[in-house]
Amino acid sequence: MNDDEPKENEKQRTARQNRALHLYFNLVAETLNEAGLDMRVVLKPEVEIPWSKTTVKEYLWRPIQRIQLRKESTIELTTKDIDLVFDTMNLHLANHGVHTPFPSIEEIMARQQVEELSTRRSRNKGNGLV
Repeated sequence: MNDDEPKENEKQRTARQNRALHLYFNLVAETLNEAGLDMRVVLKPEVEIPWSKTTVKEYLWRPIQRIQLRKESTIELTTKDIDLVFDTMNLHLANHGVHTPFPSIEEIMARQQVEELSTRRSRNKGNGLV
């Protein structure tokens, strides 16, 4: 077995880690936009393009993941893989003066509660219950 293959004792990332990963993409997008570090496309470098969760994943996270781990999808990542890609991406962003910590379990749960409350309020408002 070579170093690129997952080890038998390495666990695939959990559903909670997946939620944290996608929350992290969103937090990085917000941090980069707030820092004035927008995306620039090759054909129109003068056009400011704000970051989104998807662009962080596709233009920052995934290229590092592909090069460092030779894995295409985040579903293939182990818990250790997430740490490796995060560390590399975090170092790269630090070169631009940006740091976004990886979300904690508490932060994920708090955001889920806010989303659930917002969804309930929207439903109640639609039913005339507010």
